[in-house]
Amino acid sequence: MCHELLRDARFFRTLQRFDEDLASQTRAAGCACGGVLHSARYPRKPRGGPDDLGPAYRRRLSFCCARDGCRRRMTPPSLRFLGRRVYLGAVVVLAAAMRGGVTAQRAARLEEALGVSVRTLERWRRWWRETFVQSALWKRMQGRFMPPLDVGALPASLLARFAGQDVRERLLRVLWFLAPLTTRSPFEARILTGGPDPQRMRFAPTPSLP
Repeated sequence: MCHELLRDARFFRTLQRFDEDLASQTRAAGCACGGVLHSARYPRKPRGGPDDLGPAYRRRLSFCCARDGCRRRMTPPSLRFLGRRVYLGAVVVLAAAMRGGVTAQRAARLEEALGVSVRTLERWRRWWRETFVQSALWKRMQGRFMPPLDVGALPASLLARFAGQDVRERLLRVLWFLAPLTTRSPFEARILTGGPDPQRMRFAPTPSLP
């Protein structure tokens, strides 16, 4: 199921539409100085997704203030990219969520299907258990999960907590939850935070699947 979902171009096009919606909100709000935001996309070379994602996945949506003396960059949150990682966020979540650890067979399948080495996978798992739990997002939101999540089982425990008919829906909601981590621009992060129970994932705007 993991491999099938990560090769599903339709799912990644859904993530692209959410990113475009978030970018539209960011641009409409303008810069904190009152200036107009102009497009300032920058190149990305994402790994791990389908081969037919198209040119849209080779650009990260971003803006720059047009006002002289400001020129501040405003980068919206993203459901596609998890920070500066070259692998797509969905890959980082699902591959690291494998239950039972990294066996030789699983590692071989991942490397063949997605190009993810054992060393990379172990680095991701350490990030979830050591770096992610120290993030401002996790410290702010962890108390809303009742009962508390098993930190030692991240990200599988996070994926299991969100409601959804299948892995596809739960993964979408996890990526939405993680989106504030994908930008250093504080304005955009406020779009996704401050909502009620994260188990219901009723943040505004609420994700909807086609």
